[in-house]
Amino acid sequence: MNVYDSGQILKMMHCENYKSTSSFVTADLIIVNTCAIREKAVQKVYSFLGRLRGLKKKNADLIIVVAGCVAQQQGIKLVERFPHIDIVLGTHAVYQLPDLIHEVKIKRHFIVETKMSDHIDEMDSAGNMPAQASEASSEISGFVTIMRGCDNYCTYCVVPYVRGREVSRKPELIVSEIENLVHGGVKEVTLLGQNVNSYGVKEGLTSFPDLLALVNKIKGLDRIRFVTSHPKDLSKQLIEAFGKLDKLCNHIHLPVQSGSNRILKKMNRKYTRESYLEKIEKLRDVSPQIAITTDIIVGFPGETDYDFEQTIDLIKTVRFDGLYAFEYSDRPEVPATRFSDKIVSDIKKERLQSLFKLQANVVSKKHQSLEGRIFPVLIEGTSKKQQKKNSASTSIEICGRTSENRIVNFDCPSHWGLDIDSLKGQIIDIKIEKIFSNSLWGVPIDKQISKAGALN
Repeated sequence: MNVYDSGQILKMMHCENYKSTSSFVTADLIIVNTCAIREKAVQKVYSFLGRLRGLKKKNADLIIVVAGCVAQQQGIKLVERFPHIDIVLGTHAVYQLPDLIHEVKIKRHFIVETKMSDHIDEMDSAGNMPAQASEASSEISGFVTIMRGCDNYCTYCVVPYVRGREVSRKPELIVSEIENLVHGGVKEVTLLGQNVNSYGVKEGLTSFPDLLALVNKIKGLDRIRFVTSHPKDLSKQLIEAFGKLDKLCNHIHLPVQSGSNRILKKMNRKYTRESYLEKIEKLRDVSPQIAITTDIIVGFPGETDYDFEQTIDLIKTVRFDGLYAFEYSDRPEVPATRFSDKIVSDIKKERLQSLFKLQANVVSKKHQSLEGRIFPVLIEGTSKKQQKKNSASTSIEICGRTSENRIVNFDCPSHWGLDIDSLKGQIIDIKIEKIFSNSLWGVPIDKQISKAGALN
């Protein structure tokens, strides 16, 4: 979501005749878009802002903006701690940025704008600034926000306090934005929301499964992804969409957070491990090969060894294709900060490493079952390894993703004779020959390539 917001900010600044620069020293404007979901992220923001103090001393005309969730959370406190900041831009004020910059230039005083709105119309009426049809994109994947905020108030989560209450965008505006991205060259889109499963419910709009069906009809779009789904709102209709919509990727991220019913209740997640496992079973009934990933918090206040073992047991039962796991950390304002029975750091670290070790074993066994199979892969560009190679290298290693969101690397056959830009965005069949912990290696199923660069 921050990547999407940052892209919107860049478009606004380009419309204001700013140009991107790779050097802080030559910049007239520095915008720090922040995240407050974990304490480590906040500390990184503070460290970075401290380093900007020296630049401001050398260039008094430099404008420094702090945007995003830390800006929303801290407000005036940021300016008190870092007086060289010019603008603190809250999560609901993104589209006011050009006017605020103009005001700072004229009046030369700092501005803090963190008012929240309970509707989303101003975001769209301010020109949500999708890529225009004539604007070619260098990326083949794009993000589109479909809703903002969250109403769930999980006891550990800061999102409702920094992003506000849940509100959905109109479906026609979402479809229009995606169509413009597709005209610009995007082949895959990821729909974003704190809980996409409840999209449109409050406003009486199109349901999320129906929105997916609308997006599925967009010509030129090859793949649809979405994040994030709250398990309690995963509907029968959404599960069935994985068997009905041909462009919907065969992957779902379904954060479970804990395998213990007692901890889930303390987290205010409003589902049980039994109901979660039931929905996993239904997903696999509809799409047996669906990739399922999740989030897990270890060391939540009061988590006993038994509670943690319940989480371990759930991982063994589900056999996730991937997971993001974090040590619990207190966040300002959230109820869990006031909970007793905090878990000491050493135990949290031990549990986290135990969890990672188990998951690595699960993924290794899953990947072994993929060897020899053929998957359609959407080409994204050169691999990370290729980008580090000497320019005189005779082979080109290409990177792409399967519908299940698995990274696949392969060597570009020399007889293809095409530059990488002409290959990006194409979907080709790859036979998996080698497996690694975080990626797969394969070879293309040989096909003829037209002079225009399209695979036949």
